[in-house]
Amino acid sequence: MIRINKATLRKYTLLLATAFSIGFLTACNSSDSTDKTLPILGHREAVERVVDGKTVVDTVYHQIPDFAFINQDSQRVTQETVAGKIYVTDFFFTTCPSICPKMKSQMLRVYEKFKDNPNVVILSHSIDPQHDTVAVLRDYADRLNVQSDKWHFLTGDKDSIYDMALQYFTGVQEDAQAEGGFAHSGDFMLVDQNRHIRGHYHGTEQEDVDRLMKDMEVLLKEKQNGQK
Repeated sequence: MIRINKATLRKYTLLLATAFSIGFLTACNSSDSTDKTLPILGHREAVERVVDGKTVVDTVYHQIPDFAFINQDSQRVTQETVAGKIYVTDFFFTTCPSICPKMKSQMLRVYEKFKDNPNVVILSHSIDPQHDTVAVLRDYADRLNVQSDKWHFLTGDKDSIYDMALQYFTGVQEDAQAEGGFAHSGDFMLVDQNRHIRGHYHGTEQEDVDRLMKDMEVLLKEKQNGQK
C-alpha cells in the first residue's frame, strides 16, 4: 500500500484546488436560473440498509466532520454553532499581502446582506495560528466592524485547521516562496444545514460572489421548505 503523508496531501490538494473549483463552477453555471436546488459537492457512496425486510439503497454524501476552534472572543466554535444554519467559510491570514484583502472586502458584502438573518453564519479560518492569536483576530474583526456571533474568525491547532481545509476541498500550505509565507485558495465555500458543501466560489471576484449570494437565497428557501 502506498502511504501519502499529510504534508504531501496538502501540496497535492493545493495544486488541484483551482482545477477542482473550476470544475464545480462550470457544473453549477451550466444550470439555468429556473433550477430550484444546488448540487451536493464531493464524493458520495451507496449504502444498503434493510427496511421492513427489503433492501433499500441510500446515497451518503460527503459531510464536513465535527470540529472545534476558538473565535475572536475566545469562544469555542463547533459544529453545534452552525447546527440548523447555512454558512459560508474561507481560509485566510491577517498579514496576507495578496488576495486576502480582496476576499475580505467581498465577504463583507455577504455579511452586510445577511447580517440580520439568524440562519446564516460566516466562518473564516486563519492558516497562520501562531501569529493570528485571539487578540489579533479580535482587532481584525473590530477593524471590519462585524458582529462576533455572525462572523467568526477562527484560530486553533494548525494541523486541525489544515486538515479541515482538505474537507472543504481547498488547498492551504506554508510556502516560503509565496507572498506572506503561505499559499492558499481564495475560494468561498457554501455549506448547508446538514454540513454538505453546496458551492465553491472565487472569493476575489465580485461576479462570483454575486452568484454565491443568489445561491444562499436558494439554499435558505430549500431549508425553509425542509428539503435535503
